[in-house]
Amino acid sequence: MAARPAADSHATLAHWMGPLDANGAGFVHGGTVMKLCDEAAGLAAVKHSRCRVVTASMDRMTFMVPIHVAELVTFQASVNAVWHTSMEVGVRVDTEDPRTGKRRHSNSAHLTMVAVDEQGSPVPVPPLVASSDEELRREGEAQLRRRNRLAEREQIQAGR
Repeated sequence: MAARPAADSHATLAHWMGPLDANGAGFVHGGTVMKLCDEAAGLAAVKHSRCRVVTASMDRMTFMVPIHVAELVTFQASVNAVWHTSMEVGVRVDTEDPRTGKRRHSNSAHLTMVAVDEQGSPVPVPPLVASSDEELRREGEAQLRRRNRLAEREQIQAGR
């Protein structure tokens, strides 16, 4: 299976937030943002694996500033690291007020996606080629997050 460049997995979604995306105070629901992060991550994972994917987990969904109705929200996703059947995808969320042009980084998330066949069984994915300094940094940080997740799972299971 031939390795694929990290840059080939880049995916961007944009959504103009409307009243149905928000609560009564005019702030966009966190669940709406999470759903769109999941969609962007899924697209990046499919672009890398070239097969169906499912979401295994979402880590560290950080909400830094509120998102308002009538803001344009952009979700940029790319594969950070690849293991046997799973991939970590990073998603950066930026908001823009189209009337003023003011942009803000509002959210970040890391999702683990698993490649699956038509029956839903996990399948191997191509290795990732990280070439830029940014891609190498992201891959190293993804490896650290994975080690931490596995260590935490071991600790929890040992305590049962």
